[in-house]
Amino acid sequence: MQRAWSLVRETRLSPYTYDYDHAPAGWIQLAGWAFPLPKQFEAFGNAINTGRFLMLLVHLASVVLLFEVTRRLSGTVLAATIAAFFFNLSPISVYYQRQVLLDNLMIFWMLLALYALLRRETTIRSALAGGIALGIALITKENALFFAPTFMYLLYRRIRGSASQRFTRTLWPFAAAAPVGAYVTYALLKNELMPSGLDFDLANPPADHVSLLYTLWWQINRSQGSLLNHHGLLYTSWLPRDSFLLLAGMATTVISLWWGMRKHRRDLGFFVAGTLGFGYAFYLLRGSVVLDFYITPLIPMFAMNIGMVTDRLLRRPVLRKVLGRASSKVRIAVPALLAVMLLASPSTGYVLTVNTEGRVAVADQYQSKLALTHMQLAQIAWVRKHVSPKARIIMDDDMWGELHDVHPFYPYAHSHWNASSDPALRDKLFRKRWQNVDYIIMSNKMRNAIHRNNGDGRENWILAALRNSERVWADIRGGIRLEIYRVNK
Repeated sequence: MQRAWSLVRETRLSPYTYDYDHAPAGWIQLAGWAFPLPKQFEAFGNAINTGRFLMLLVHLASVVLLFEVTRRLSGTVLAATIAAFFFNLSPISVYYQRQVLLDNLMIFWMLLALYALLRRETTIRSALAGGIALGIALITKENALFFAPTFMYLLYRRIRGSASQRFTRTLWPFAAAAPVGAYVTYALLKNELMPSGLDFDLANPPADHVSLLYTLWWQINRSQGSLLNHHGLLYTSWLPRDSFLLLAGMATTVISLWWGMRKHRRDLGFFVAGTLGFGYAFYLLRGSVVLDFYITPLIPMFAMNIGMVTDRLLRRPVLRKVLGRASSKVRIAVPALLAVMLLASPSTGYVLTVNTEGRVAVADQYQSKLALTHMQLAQIAWVRKHVSPKARIIMDDDMWGELHDVHPFYPYAHSHWNASSDPALRDKLFRKRWQNVDYIIMSNKMRNAIHRNNGDGRENWILAALRNSERVWADIRGGIRLEIYRVNK
């Protein structure tokens, strides 16, 4: 939202030095959403809420696309219904759908590209639309690249033997490459495609200008160890939120791959669904840096595989013979009972869960146990009452829009990420000296992020400012702690 604000207010891709850490299509879409609204970024209370409303609309459209894609791959409404069910009610899905993530926007464009290729007839127009949609997905979030091989195979199978095969085979990759080419051309025109002297030494970043290819090389070489160790996100974050979807999704993805590869000519739908899930799972498991929300694009893929495999198993001859002998009421009651057990069982956490006191309660994602928004509003209100707009502030990203877009403005309030990495802030405004920091506005999550981001010592001076400060405000609810520190000089 910070970068979308910069596009609307400053006609720049970022209020700071744009270092090509992500392609810009995502916040261009956010800016296009906020610009025509009556109060723009404050239309729904604040910048993040305004972005969240767009996430709601994008999710609704993604549900329709996932339903149609699954229906066309499987040929049944039941598989599509199951996929849409998990995509909507899964606790881990609900958790990330609320957040303003580039991944949510990428999912929409990726599903739209898949929908275009699965139309009854793959025409030149649908191939063009599908290619452009995939290209936009790629410059919304680069990890859409791991879905591309499946798209190319699906295109090959869909157009094989058609009259327009030769033209469509060329048109689709051209359409997909056009948005990516525009992004590369932007970097080329700004002389920011290559690092100076073609120096890709990761120990010595280019000092004179940023570089698209250098940043890509740096991202490829990042590593944090295996995701499967007991301290990784899989065990600490993802499985606790929804072990059923992740375990069932992985199992059904393997089954889809097996069915699709064994009979790829007859089971194209299973091959497509299986490779979509497996390709992105490989991306997560490859050993590079993985953040908490990187799981988001895998959720609809797992939901699709669960729906398709469940539908195929229910149509097995043995099961159909058993159900066929039962009355119509029994055939309806048995699946309904299984669905109710899944929803009501506290062990799955879909509607009910077991709280810390050992009691059955409504799952966290469907109730406001912690009024975190009110805590943030109280934190901002204290800042406006007690802190000068000229103060130099280190903070988390979530407050950026409030302090820069609502009067009085705080032009020297910056996130710790930017303060430690942007040369204009690090070397000129703060000069890497803790004495140049007036206030630190933080949460316990930000404190953890500072330590994780300090592997090379880049945030040592921010930690020094924290050690030389006193806490002047705090609010603690549940496991969330918001604080404000005044630096003593």
